[in-house]
Amino acid sequence: MNASPTNASPTHIAIELNGTQHTVPAGITVVAALSLWANGVTRVSVLGEPRAAFCGMGICQECRVTVNGQRRLACQTVCLPGMVVHTTTPTKPGHSA
Repeated sequence: MNASPTNASPTHIAIELNGTQHTVPAGITVVAALSLWANGVTRVSVLGEPRAAFCGMGICQECRVTVNGQRRLACQTVCLPGMVVHTTTPTKPGHSA
């Protein structure tokens, strides 16, 4: 008998990154999604320099983003369907997010 599972996990999910809908593989972190669909920049420093994940384990705090209205570490947050992620963007001339 070939029964297909009724609760099979999706292979991809939809999330919103900075106002744009994207499809990402299920189970990846927010920082991985940013690397796929953005330039990896999560925030800007107090001097306006673009910052991205550095340590990948939540110690450096460089990957701070807003997820569903709450501050989170992108390297420690798994993407969920419908998640809304906002990063800060560089404001110094010559930098783009």
